[in-house]
Amino acid sequence: MLRIPRRGLARATLLSALVLLAVQALPVQAAPSPTAALKPCRIAGIPTELQCGSLQRPLDPARPDGVKIDVHYLVVPAMARNKQPDAVLMLAGGPGQSAVSLAARVLPRFARLNNRRDLVFIDQRGTGQSAPLQCPEDRDDDAPVDNDSQMRRLDACRAALEQLPYGRDGGMRFFTTTIAMQDMDAVREALAIPQWDLIGGSYGTRAALEYLRLFPTKVRRTVIDGVAPPDMVLPVSFSPDTQAALDALLQAYGKTHPDLRADWDKLRASVPRQVTVAQPLTGKPETITLDHSLLMRLLRLPLYQPALAAALPAALHAAAQEGRFESLFGLSTSFASSPSTRLAAGMHFSVVCAEDGPRIAQASDRPGADYGRMDAELYERVCKTWPRGAVAANFYKIPPAPSPVLLLSGGADPVTPPRHAQRVAQALGAGHPERVQHVVVPEAGHGVMGLGCMRDLLFRFIDAKTDAEALPQDAACAIRIPRPTAYAPVQGPQKTPAAKKEAAP
Repeated sequence: MLRIPRRGLARATLLSALVLLAVQALPVQAAPSPTAALKPCRIAGIPTELQCGSLQRPLDPARPDGVKIDVHYLVVPAMARNKQPDAVLMLAGGPGQSAVSLAARVLPRFARLNNRRDLVFIDQRGTGQSAPLQCPEDRDDDAPVDNDSQMRRLDACRAALEQLPYGRDGGMRFFTTTIAMQDMDAVREALAIPQWDLIGGSYGTRAALEYLRLFPTKVRRTVIDGVAPPDMVLPVSFSPDTQAALDALLQAYGKTHPDLRADWDKLRASVPRQVTVAQPLTGKPETITLDHSLLMRLLRLPLYQPALAAALPAALHAAAQEGRFESLFGLSTSFASSPSTRLAAGMHFSVVCAEDGPRIAQASDRPGADYGRMDAELYERVCKTWPRGAVAANFYKIPPAPSPVLLLSGGADPVTPPRHAQRVAQALGAGHPERVQHVVVPEAGHGVMGLGCMRDLLFRFIDAKTDAEALPQDAACAIRIPRPTAYAPVQGPQKTPAAKKEAAP
């Protein structure tokens, strides 16, 4: 997901600001013995013993004798003894998520794949235990969340990270997607894996596309879910994409909540204002200034998941008509409650400032009416001083797919809607359209591979013995999934007139 973590309400609201050569697959062969040293390990949330390892890599690829970092990874061995040689590589989102931290959360989705294939989770450089670029934890739950305060905190974060052994002398310039994918291939070689089956979500789709571009013969199948292509210019596209998702929600639920648009207009016109709410994680009352920027960010996070977005009509009504903001803040804070979704903010900015920052001024996307340029302006300010790595011109070009690629999109996704995957599918399918399929689930949000029947589709795609059998896949089961019914607050028991008369003194 494309967002930044912070503590308490401040963390929740900032979360949404930050918010990826044509040859056939190699023939199946006996799996070679791994050359990397793997040790038994335990991961929180997973009851069985797994295997962990690390690989030393140069911070700067051009200076192999310079500063070194350790890239850590987790291997979930296949259940069957006679396993397939191709392993599944999970590419995390963000940018800034730890793939290892996500393992417990996503393993149930890929149980069938794990029967005959190893699952591999690599903490991309800058995340998890791989030379993390994590801002020092902010323990001040009452911290203000205005843009100037955000900038001061991020400036302090940058200064702290620049004191790390791998952050000194511009070290954060070497955390780009391209260099990170070179790490991924080095791990593949160390594990003696002939080919990956790539599965990437959100920013992980950009990573998958870059790996596919750099190492086309080392990929057997690719699944990219919530496509964030390299030419997307993330801080600019946030605005029109989130605006479109918000407008669609107001229209969809306006049929059952005829006052929804009026509630939204009233709430929007009421800011800036002081509001006091109970901190959703601690219950501690907090008073903050709710301005337009903060309001828009509060709305963005629930839009990621239709099940949460279904509660927005009631939350907007409570805020606009009754001055109660607990529901609105609570919906956003639900995203910050899981450690597995937290981002390494330093890695996030190192990637985005290098790959998207230089293109902000030339981006063609028009700002949304409500969201405007607030995200672009924040990133422009941060990237002025953030160490910026070099990015090759070819990074932004997507060559034809060398092997089958399955693209997945949620029609209600506020950050990576289908329009981005459509142009990626066209580029990948140039010359060989049969190698590419784009599945759109109209009423789904950010990420669709976890939907019940999509798990089976994904398994069939990767498990197919030949490329011809891999595509196309039948996705009718997911396409028919409806938008969730709007949440209706539970009302207390109503007394009848007779009961009221009987209860009167």
